[in-house]
Parts: sequence; structure tokens; C-alpha cells
Amino acid sequence: MSTVSILGAGGWGTALAMLCADRGMRVSLWGYDAEQVRILRETRANGRYLPGVTLAEGIVPTNDLQDCAAADVILFVTPSKAIRTVAEQFSRLQVPAGTPLVSCTKGIEHESGLRMSEVLREYFPTHPIGALSGPNHAEEVARRMPAAAVVAFADLKVAERLQPLLSTPYFRAYTTDDVAGVELGGALKNIYAIAAGVSDGLVFGDNSKAALETRALVELVRLGLTLGGRRETFYGLSGMGDLVVTCFSRHSRNRGLGERLGRGESLEEITTRMSGIAEGVPTTRSAFECARRANVSTPIVDQVYAMLFEGKPPRTVLVELMSRDQRPE
Repeated sequence: MSTVSILGAGGWGTALAMLCADRGMRVSLWGYDAEQVRILRETRANGRYLPGVTLAEGIVPTNDLQDCAAADVILFVTPSKAIRTVAEQFSRLQVPAGTPLVSCTKGIEHESGLRMSEVLREYFPTHPIGALSGPNHAEEVARRMPAAAVVAFADLKVAERLQPLLSTPYFRAYTTDDVAGVELGGALKNIYAIAAGVSDGLVFGDNSKAALETRALVELVRLGLTLGGRRETFYGLSGMGDLVVTCFSRHSRNRGLGERLGRGESLEEITTRMSGIAEGVPTTRSAFECARRANVSTPIVDQVYAMLFEGKPPRTVLVELMSRDQRPE
């Protein structure tokens, strides 16, 4: 493989472009905002999302989806709310049969409850479709700090073909055939990162946060198993690994959003001023709906949902979680 197209020129899309360019690949980096693409071309930098990072020479920014159709592999790195629209537009082009499509977006579609690869499957029924996830902040990957992720395809041979593409001296890729588990681990952890941020904003301390995240992992596994993932996946990079980094990192938009909620800011104020998207907000709504349909107990998801969409005060959310009926661990 010598060419890759990356659909989505945000922080993570740009970081993945840098990684692929370091592998010697020619990268088409598509962005929907023509002005942003022009700036990327002229400055060779994505100052909005990754200040201080210079784009590698092999990266070609573009605003034309047609420029991305003929690549050897295509990565979807758009926000979850945009992936259906982009997939529909991209499906009109002559994408060669057999080209692997990889969802690098961590989310669950509202109302349908579909994972991102399942949305892509509706528009590309004959292509191999997989997912990439793990404890990866774009700010660190773009600066070549050591990290690891897992690439998942139902056909493990496809994942193994892509593994070298996504591996460098600073980035280690693992493989699995559990696409559902990888996607669910990467999506659900954002909800718990919001709760962790609330704990930080209320200055509840390390004990509170550790207890919260331990129980969050239990809940993530319970819901994830019901929705089709495998237990061992949730204890790997795209489950526990992603949960840890997102709940504790200063780079985490979801944890940061929760912290600001805990300090008294409104959700509208926070999202209006954010430069990126906190995927945990729409994913909370989707996960809440999935849990109700599956009749799965998700007390943390339920409380985060009540805080985001029903106006429950952040302090009340955490106090109610601590005062639930006592039970064995």
C-alpha cells in the first residue's frame, strides 16, 4: 500500500496523516471547510487543532472528495454526526472494490444505535470495513510520542495487512476481529470521561475519581457485552486503555467539558467555545437509548444523561451515584 486517504482534517485526522506520511505513504487529507484546507496548504500547519505541528511533505490537503477515492486504504475521521453525510457523498464516487475502509471515529449514531462501521456498511456493502481505536490523543501522536492502538476487521487478514501501515517506531498497532468491541470501547469511554471531569470540577479528589472509573469500567463491560463486544476487548487498548487516558488526560475534551460543568458553566456555553467536538455528549444520548432498549443497568450513563439533557446539577449527579443502594462488588 502506497496511498491513503483520510476524510476529516481535525486533530486526529491530521495526526493520522502524519503517522502515515512517516510510513512513506502519500496522504490525501480531506477537510469539508475549504478555507481551512487553503490554510493547511499554505501554512503546512493545522494551528486550530495541533498548534506547533508542521505537516509532513507527503500530506496533500484537499477539499474535493474525488481526490480521495482511488487510495489503497481510506480512513474516516469525521465527527460522528457527520459520518453518514460524508459516507453518502463518498459512495457516489468510484471507490475501487476491495478498498479497506477504516472508521477512526468514536461514537454511536443517535436513534439508530449504529456503530460507525455499521453506518459505513449501509453505503459500502461489499467493502471490508473496520475500526481503529485506542488510548490516543492527537496532540501526542502528532508529536511522535509513544502510543498504541488496535485495528479491527471481521476478516483478521485485512487487519493484518493494515497493521504495518499503522506501525512506526513510536506507534504500535495490534489486531483483532472484534470490531464491535473496539468501537464500543472507544465510544462509551467518552461518557465516563465527562463524569470524571465533573469530579475534577467539584474537586472531589483522587479517591472519588478512582472509584468512579473503576465502576465505569464495570458498566462499560456490561453494556458493551450486551451490544455485541467481547469481554477481553474491553480490558484492552480500546476499553480500559482508552478509558484511563480519556478520564485523566489534560488533552481530553470530554473530561475538560465535565470539569467545566462541575465548575458551574452551562453545556451551551462550553460547547459554543470549544474548538473541537466532545463526542461524549451525543454518545451519552445514544448509549442511554441503547441501554433502555436492551434493559441493561447503566447508573453512570443515566446520571450523565440527566445532567446533560435534563438539567440535573453536577453535584447532585455524583452524590446520587454515591448514595445508591448498597450491594456486593
